[in-house]
This record gives sequence, structure tokens and C-alpha cells, in this order.
Amino acid sequence: MYPFAYTKPADTRAALAAGARGGRYIAGGTTLVDLMRETVERPGTLVDISGLPLRGVQATARGGLRIGALARMSDVAAHPRVRTAYPVVSQALELSASAQLRNMATIGGNIMQRTRCTYFRDVTAACNKRQRGSGCAALEGYNRSHAILGTSEACVATHPSDLAVALAALDATVHLLGPDGERSLALTEFLLPPGDTPDREHDLRPGELITGVEIPPHPQPLRSGYLKVRDRQSYEFALTSAAVVLNITGGVIRDARVAAGGVGTVPWRLTAVERRLAGARPSDQLWAQAAAVAADGARPLHHNGFKAELLKRTVERQLRTVGGTR
Repeated sequence: MYPFAYTKPADTRAALAAGARGGRYIAGGTTLVDLMRETVERPGTLVDISGLPLRGVQATARGGLRIGALARMSDVAAHPRVRTAYPVVSQALELSASAQLRNMATIGGNIMQRTRCTYFRDVTAACNKRQRGSGCAALEGYNRSHAILGTSEACVATHPSDLAVALAALDATVHLLGPDGERSLALTEFLLPPGDTPDREHDLRPGELITGVEIPPHPQPLRSGYLKVRDRQSYEFALTSAAVVLNITGGVIRDARVAAGGVGTVPWRLTAVERRLAGARPSDQLWAQAAAVAADGARPLHHNGFKAELLKRTVERQLRTVGGTR
């Protein structure tokens, strides 16, 4: 490990000041420390924000839920309101990592975690995320685990977070605090697809930190769930995943939100699937018809063409699980 400075500010104001001077925020450290060991990232100063009052899960006045950025993954997954109202979140968290990691990792850190692309973590390989303009070794390399949606000529790395897929389906908002004050962004706007700037992964301004994530109120009754398909049952990153959120009233789907993971450079909302579902009556035929468009716009690579069909099957299975059959 290379030499670096470490500071643990006593309050939020001091933390923001340290961040504005170029310090990198750290809480659970389950991602950043690994990247430092691998010399992928070499921040000059670590700003430990683990003592800031950014924990807890609270109901909002509008009937939604606000989750503190420093809340532990394990605590959020086990929270009674989360498990009852938003099982898609609990399931995504419990499928994300081992119990040991969930006891350390935070909600804000989970959203901010960087890709698990092997070429990104191999400092001898070309990677535009590490150094823009250096190339993307994954394009012509072994790309079985890489993205088929939201890719560009500059980057095909997948976003690793299961939680972010669930939050994308729930239209969650990210709350930020920085030197210029507070602001909020939809999660799907906060996480940036690579385009021509793959090194810019978040719409995060210098010195800003995540203070919380808010799930807005949804039409009731709400059904939701998360399905993750991977190479092994023990903790592994998704080949494909599906977060499904449905409001079914009077035998009709009044509202449908579906997002996919393991296939996109960011958590990918499947709007074509949602349009097929809205206003329809649940049935096995409907689930199959809606899932058939899940991979629309996909751009498979040499080794990951199987993901398009696997995504369709993943979405169909989870639609049937959450929505039921007739």
C-alpha cells in the first residue's frame, strides 16, 4: 500500500471542507480499499465519514422512505418497513454480498462502487475508465461478463450494484450535499453511461457526498421482487438480474416498473417491457410477450451474446413470480 493521509472529521462541515480539498470519502471501505491495494486508485487523502449522522431508515411525509447514506446494507435489508413495503430492496441487498460484507458496506458506498471489469482492475491493460483515451481491452478481449446495453466504443463494463437496480425500478432519488449546498437527482441521472467519458461514472461535483437515498411513494398495493442469475449460488456478480415492481388493482396492471442488472453499463430500465405491461391483465402469455422485448437495443460482444436470451428468461421468470399467473 502506498503512503496517504487519513483524517476523520468531527462533523459534516469539516468533512465537506476536506472533500473540497481533494480528499476521497470512505466509510465501510469495502470497495475503495481493494482498489487502493491494486493501485487502481491512489487518493492522496482519505476522509473517513463513518462518524457522520447519516444513518437510519425513516418514512417520509409523502409516504415514501429515506435511507441514510451510511446505513449498513445488513441493517437496511433487515428493516421491517423495507422488508414489508419494498421486498425488492431487501432481496437485492441480501443477494449482493456475504453477511460479513453487508455488515460493513454502506448504502452510499454500494451505489458508488466501481465496475468489477477485470481490465479496469488490471493496471497493465488498456482501460478508458482509468485513463481516458487509452483504449478498452474488453472490446476485443474476453468479455463474457460485460454489458450489452448502454455500451459505447469507449467502454463496455457493467455496473456491479444489485441495490442500484432495485432503486432504479423504484424511481429512487439520490440526495447530495456539497460546498454549494444540497441538491437531489434521480438515481438514473446520477449514474452515468460511459459515452465518450467513461471515467466520469457519477454526476458528483467536487467535494459532494451522498447523504441519503429516497424512495418515493408508489400506488398501493405494491408487489416487488428481485431475481439474480449468476454462475454460482455463493456470492457472485450477476450475469443478469431483474427488479420488478407492479401495482395490480382489479385484475389489471395499473403501474409497472422493471429494471435489469448485469447487462448494462448502468442499472437499465426496461421501458419497452413496462409499456407492454401497463393496462394489461396478468397472464403467462403477457409475461412472455413483455419479456420478449427486454433485450431490445442490445449490442452483444463476442463472448456475451447469450445474455440477450438470458435476460428475457430472467425477466419473464420474475414477472411471473411477482405478478402471479392465471
